[in-house]
This record gives sequence, structure tokens and C-alpha cells, in this order.
Amino acid sequence: MDSRAIIAAPLLAAASTVALHLLALRRFPRWGLLDFPERYGLKRARLPYPAGIITLLVAVAFFLALEGVQQRSVGVAAALILLGATAFIDDRRPLPALLRLVMQVVCAGIIVASGDCVGGRICSLTNPLEGWVGGPILELNGSLPLLGIAVTALWLLLTTNMLNWSDGVPGQMHAVACLAFAITGALAMSARVEQPDIALLAFTFAGIAFGALLFDFPPPRVIAGDTGAMTLGLLLGILTVYAGGKVATAFLALGVPLVDGMIVTLQRLQQGRNPFHGSIAGEHLHHRLLARGWSPRQVILLTVGTGALFGTTALFLSTTGKVIAAIALTLVVLLLRFLSRRPNP
Repeated sequence: MDSRAIIAAPLLAAASTVALHLLALRRFPRWGLLDFPERYGLKRARLPYPAGIITLLVAVAFFLALEGVQQRSVGVAAALILLGATAFIDDRRPLPALLRLVMQVVCAGIIVASGDCVGGRICSLTNPLEGWVGGPILELNGSLPLLGIAVTALWLLLTTNMLNWSDGVPGQMHAVACLAFAITGALAMSARVEQPDIALLAFTFAGIAFGALLFDFPPPRVIAGDTGAMTLGLLLGILTVYAGGKVATAFLALGVPLVDGMIVTLQRLQQGRNPFHGSIAGEHLHHRLLARGWSPRQVILLTVGTGALFGTTALFLSTTGKVIAAIALTLVVLLLRFLSRRPNP
């Protein structure tokens, strides 16, 4: 790979994202594309929304430019456009949770159907319990080929929603996405992995997330909405599948929002509530920290700092070490949730 491309593509992607956001600041108000702060009890001026449509358009364009037109890339582009269109409609006029889930399943199915084990689904995972249970590789495409398909689809559903869990604080979603893509790119560039094509895609998507972050960082000038969060989440899931199932690395890089979101989902299920409904005050860690007097920028610093610390370790740890780090990360989030809980009246 030309070393200039790995610098030029991310810079061009970031510049394109910035240029379109500047255009959106002028055009979205004229087109009536503004958010609804009154829905959430906020008293501020309405902002351009959902600016995530810019992320979708730039991501699809650069993905096709870098990957070329082939069955796999066309399938991914189709899934991104379908997911983005659904999220865009939902941002403007909320859709039923079940319909959103069905559309996400369809998008995951398109990606799985358009690829193969070379770069379309997870067909094997490194065994973290090697030496105790089984060999070094867990095959997911042997006698049970449907297992690999199911694991891939479930992973894509998780990543599609995971960044959305961090969208409760302006700028946090884009900051986390930028970090996760950068760490994925660094791992792909390492001598241990040597996947320069994956690194190019990862750094390009990091450039898109960074360009959007410049307009979303507190105080925000635009609102990305689910359109932006789900586009970036699905892209991260696709990259980990392309890279051969780098699930543990993505888990550590996403850090606090991912673990916190999974805890909230389990709590909703335990309480008999729909896990796909919007969050309520005090559920997520960032809600608790804001209630404790933290500023949005301080919350982002905690989130990105923790993700950078644990995500960087993924570049040097074995699979077993990553599992141990994931357990440590989960304990850190549980401790933060405990310390930030509401005091008894």
C-alpha cells in the first residue's frame, strides 16, 4: 500500500466531513432539519439535526472508493444506506422499537449474505482458554456453519447500537468512535497483524468521526442523532469482521459506554422493561455524572481516557490478557456507577 494513501485518505475524509457540516449549518435550518430540544426538557435554540446524514454519505462514498465495486462492498454500502435511511426517519418521527430492530437485523443479514469468511462474517475466534479448554482457535464455520453467521449478526447488532448508548452527552459518541477506529487501525498496522487495507479504512473512518466531532463537541453546533451513531457503530462492527473478529479489541476501545450500556440493558430486562426504549434519568453513567455536577467535557475526558488506556493495551496483550483486561474494565465501570449513584434522601 502507498504510505501516502494512509495519510491522505483520512485527511480528505475529515475535510469533506467538515465542509459538509459547514454547509449544513446554513442549509439545514432552511430545510427545517432542526432538532426538538423540548422533547427532552431542554431550553436552548434548535440545532441542525440529524447531522449524522453527513457521516453516512461521506462514509459510503469513501468506503466504495477504497474498496471498489464488488459484491462485498456493494452489500455493505446497501446495508449502511438502509440503516441510515431508517435512522434518519426515526430521528425526525420516532418509529416503533420493533421496526427499528427488524431493519437492523435485515442490514446485518445483507452484510453476512454479501460476504464470506475472507471478510463477510466471523468464522473463527481466538480461544482465550487455550490450554484449559480446546485449541488456540474456536472454529465457527466447521460442522455448524450457522454458528458463524449468528455470531456475526449478533455482533453487528451490538455494534450498531453501542455508540448510540454514548450519545447522551454531546461529543461523546464521536470521540469514542474516533478513538475506537484509531486503535483498530493501529492494531491492523502492527507487525503482529499486518492488515494495511483494514488500517486504511479504520483511519479514514476515524477522520470522518473527528471531522464530525469538531461540530459536536460541547457546546455543540449540530446534533448527529441516531443516523450518525448507528452508521459509525455498524462501520466499527464491519471493520472487526473484516479484520477476522477483533472483538476483544473493539470491546476495550469502546470501554465505558459499551459496558455501561450492557449493564443498563440487563437492568431493563430484569425490570421487565423494553431494552430498546429511550433511557430515563439516572440510568446511564453519564447521566449520573452530570447530575453530580460533572461538565460534559469532563465526562468525555473520563470516557476517552479510559477507552484509550484499555484500548491501547489491546495492541500488546494476548487474547487471554484481553479477557482479563475486559473483566477489569467491567469492574471499573461498576465501581464508577456505584460511586455516582444517587445519595439516599
